[in-house]
Amino acid sequence: MKLWKRVFGALKDQNSLLKARLVSHLTSGNPDIEKAVIKATSHDESYIDFHNTQSVFSWIRLSDENFQPTLSVLSKRLEKTHNWVVALKGLMLMHGVFCCKVSSPHTIGHLPFDLSNFKHGHSESAKNWSVEAFIRSYYDFLEQKSMVLLHFSKQPNNNKNEEDLILQDLICLHNLQLLLDTLLQIKPRYAAKSNTFVLEVMDCLVVESFDIYSRICDGIMSVLADIYSCGMTETNTMLTILEKATVQGVKLSQYLEFCRQMGVNNASECPKTEQIDETDIQDLEVLIEYTSDESEEMKSLVMDKKMMTKPHESNDSKGGLKAIITNEWDVFDEDDKEPD
Repeated sequence: MKLWKRVFGALKDQNSLLKARLVSHLTSGNPDIEKAVIKATSHDESYIDFHNTQSVFSWIRLSDENFQPTLSVLSKRLEKTHNWVVALKGLMLMHGVFCCKVSSPHTIGHLPFDLSNFKHGHSESAKNWSVEAFIRSYYDFLEQKSMVLLHFSKQPNNNKNEEDLILQDLICLHNLQLLLDTLLQIKPRYAAKSNTFVLEVMDCLVVESFDIYSRICDGIMSVLADIYSCGMTETNTMLTILEKATVQGVKLSQYLEFCRQMGVNNASECPKTEQIDETDIQDLEVLIEYTSDESEEMKSLVMDKKMMTKPHESNDSKGGLKAIITNEWDVFDEDDKEPD
């Protein structure tokens, strides 16, 4: 039965390649891009085609004009598939596209395909059920990530006063925290926990979880430097974000432990998660209390205390963590040369 499935999958991939070649002749499309996408998302469940995956990324980096054709081919393939291998490889490819260090993928918004109700064929096996659930949760994360990237790309910084810029930063922090919440819900179960492709995805998600949390912490430190001159709305919002970041730091540590036990390589290499300083929360609570009483003298005292207790940079700061994140994520950025 397995042999028949592999043969059938290979025939479907070959049929897709032939169709792509025919369509490209009729529409003046790029057959090389289509071929790379189809091969990178093949039905073969024995391996991941990293060569063609990197070719797709290289095409996108080469020119903005290559992005829409790539997205179109990938979307059509994912919209019509009922095969978990194609679906998972397609989502991994989409995830990599977001990390190509070009602006085009940041303008998508809602993904042009929907795997929120994905089901593999007509089988009800336990193996397929667990992988299907993983694909749906992975899709939800990428959909939300795409919307967050769109929001960030539309953030204007010109002609704004300091308070407006702080409010903009707070909205960005809120969106990042929601994105991290969604990521931390991606937990493979049963047969999916030992699936090779699932483990590959989890390797990337571990790195991304650190990246998002690091950006949240960096953003908090940046906003805290100016929040003491803001009004009640911004201060209360900042307090909510700080309290949530404290909880998320604990949840991230638990998530990494779950991934370590599952055998995710990057989880074993991650440093200890930095936790939010409780004194920042206490200072904000004091500030809110006295700001509500319009006590400028007490507000000034809190600001002076904050300046005296501001921590110094060290080798264990967020900067070091970001360096680790960047190095780990280079799997998507191996070559900036022209694709084969």
